[in-house]
Amino acid sequence: MTAWNVAEGDGFCLHFGYPDGAAFAAAVHQLVADKVASRIAAQDPTLWGRAAEDEAAKRLSWVDLPTASRPLVSEIEALRDELAAQGVSRVVLCGMGGSSLAPEVICKAAGVPLEVLDSSNPDVVRSALGQDLRATAVVVSSKSGGTVETDSQKRSFEAAFRDAGIDPTARIVVVTDPGSPLDKSASADGYRVFRADDKVGGRYSALTAFGLVPSGLAGADIGALLDEAHQVQSALSEDSVNNPALRLGALLGQASSQGVDKLVLANAGADFSGFGDWAEQLIAESTGKDGKGILPVVVESLEAPNFVPSTPDSVLSTFGPDFPFASVRPASATGASVDAALGAQMLIWEYATAVAGRVIGIDPFNQPDVESAKAAAREMLDGAGSTPDPSFTDAAISVYAGDWLPEGTSTAAAAVDALLGNLDAAHGYLAVQAYLDRQRDADLAGCRPELATRTGRPVTFGWGPRFLHSTGQYHKGGPATGVYLQVTAEPAADLEVPGREFTYQQFLVAQAIGDGQVLADKGRPLLRLHLTDLESGLAQLRALLS
Repeated sequence: MTAWNVAEGDGFCLHFGYPDGAAFAAAVHQLVADKVASRIAAQDPTLWGRAAEDEAAKRLSWVDLPTASRPLVSEIEALRDELAAQGVSRVVLCGMGGSSLAPEVICKAAGVPLEVLDSSNPDVVRSALGQDLRATAVVVSSKSGGTVETDSQKRSFEAAFRDAGIDPTARIVVVTDPGSPLDKSASADGYRVFRADDKVGGRYSALTAFGLVPSGLAGADIGALLDEAHQVQSALSEDSVNNPALRLGALLGQASSQGVDKLVLANAGADFSGFGDWAEQLIAESTGKDGKGILPVVVESLEAPNFVPSTPDSVLSTFGPDFPFASVRPASATGASVDAALGAQMLIWEYATAVAGRVIGIDPFNQPDVESAKAAAREMLDGAGSTPDPSFTDAAISVYAGDWLPEGTSTAAAAVDALLGNLDAAHGYLAVQAYLDRQRDADLAGCRPELATRTGRPVTFGWGPRFLHSTGQYHKGGPATGVYLQVTAEPAADLEVPGREFTYQQFLVAQAIGDGQVLADKGRPLLRLHLTDLESGLAQLRALLS
């Protein structure tokens, strides 16, 4: 029988269910005895073992952000007023991973427009450049200061502003870590630079300048967001069995340790609908390594396939609107229902993810497998990597596959069937990776629930290349249980990257091929469907996936 556990406090309410109530309680009590919550709040880097200590020592300042980030609010609001006086009414964010996902959900929740450019797709970049530049301000966000996607987008906007007779330094705002290559070059060129806390990792940076600058410039109430996080801050630092982060982290960590390594995330009425995508990158990149981890499966609604897990390797969580508790789940389900305002949700899940990392036995702050895909893409662009030939072409789709594809396969539909045939019926998952335009081609995401129904297994859907900066770590570093379906396409037209020897399309394809090669080298079955004609290829693809 499921044992229900409830934690309530100012600004949050959480319901928990776990089949083995005694084991869950024991895990929570052990975390309390080890003073994990207060040690996280004190930024103790020893919590995750000796091997993780150096990295953790540089990645724990996020615990103080509800207070530490407060001075940014007035500075950002003043800049927003200054830009508005120049006629700016459109804010574009150039950023990847944690630099874009947090501002996107913050602005959606606030109901303010923010245009997120987190793609190398030439059609997407061209569309962003083609809007009214006289009403446009651009935020360029890169923690490392060397993100190739973001650098390329910055180059394109600089050229576009100059062509329009606008000084780029008056319209481009930079967010980066102090001392990064971007900080040095942007400062030298006269750009306005916000330097974020370099002791906060990218996926924990929602309440730093990376989350607050673009959101505040777009019109979100970032002061209220910090208030929401501050409201739960003290409760999260308490060594108490009622600490919501300890209970949530214990649930996730203990479940993963017992082979329950899929976390289904569903919205239970919150107005921050994009929260699942933000939580997905936080959890997947933090836990997916050393052959362990938790795979978030973001579903469309409470009724969507995979909402209530029908297999023993899945646990579910819903996120709901502000306190008081408003959502109700079946009492037979294993999981958690987290109900809090957005700022509080972010801090709760950050703490819980760090706690889960301790329970699982991994370093929740590194990302050892993200760089491998970047290196493979660079090799492709430098000419060191070989461009593969298609296994065959079926109408408007060229099919690329490894040795796992049965000899004699001659249709794209048969290739998809063969890929799905490699799914482990007990622990497998399918990841669909679409290197397309997520606005123009948004309906393609509808294949996720259809494929979940078809396979009876968890299915994730990610837009490339943005997922490379989040779930890409889990795909390569987590349990070897996934099969992967890549979709690439010929663009309507390619686009040069100013000052670079490659085009956007060449870069995008290199990213897809590079990531696919790393997955193949790790023995993960991967199928790439390349649409040689965009319109007819999309129609063919939708038909064979539905």
